[in-house]
Amino acid sequence: MSILKIARMGHPALDGPAGPVKDPESDEIKRLVADMIDTMADAGGVGLAAPQVYAPVRLVIFHVPSALDADERYEDAGLAEEDDETPLTVLINPSFEPQGDDVLCAWEGCLSLPGMTGFVPRHRCIRYWGVGLRGEKIERRATGFHARVVQHELDHLNGMLFPMRMPDLKRFGFSEEMRRYHITEED
Repeated sequence: MSILKIARMGHPALDGPAGPVKDPESDEIKRLVADMIDTMADAGGVGLAAPQVYAPVRLVIFHVPSALDADERYEDAGLAEEDDETPLTVLINPSFEPQGDDVLCAWEGCLSLPGMTGFVPRHRCIRYWGVGLRGEKIERRATGFHARVVQHELDHLNGMLFPMRMPDLKRFGFSEEMRRYHITEED
């Protein structure tokens, strides 16, 4: 397949809400998903939303590594939970709802903001649902890093990037500088 160009913050492709996918089983959607998988793997990400590759439709892909593979900063924040590994998931026309009031802040990055990171609040536990590539219904409960990834990707479908969720922009900057001067074990 193909590696697609990823839209960066400031491009209008990331600004507005994406439209619904009318036929999840179409060849066009299958090609888009295959290209998104290649693109995400090439970029080293854990998630990618269709608007990030200039496709204004409600489609995301993601995978959640096991707690052993998760970044230490997520383990320290209580986000890398046991058995939280999720294989590659294609989610079409997705939605989610929080499960409880617990919100956790943790450091996030984004393929559309290369080299940047920020301390972002997200719901600790969610229930999400959508349709898979073969038209099957997908519904799951997610916690920790899994919940964070899903919320992050679904934000893209509504024209929202993670800095828009941040209450304190002093905790937003270049990843290298933030790691050096701001990311502490308390985070």
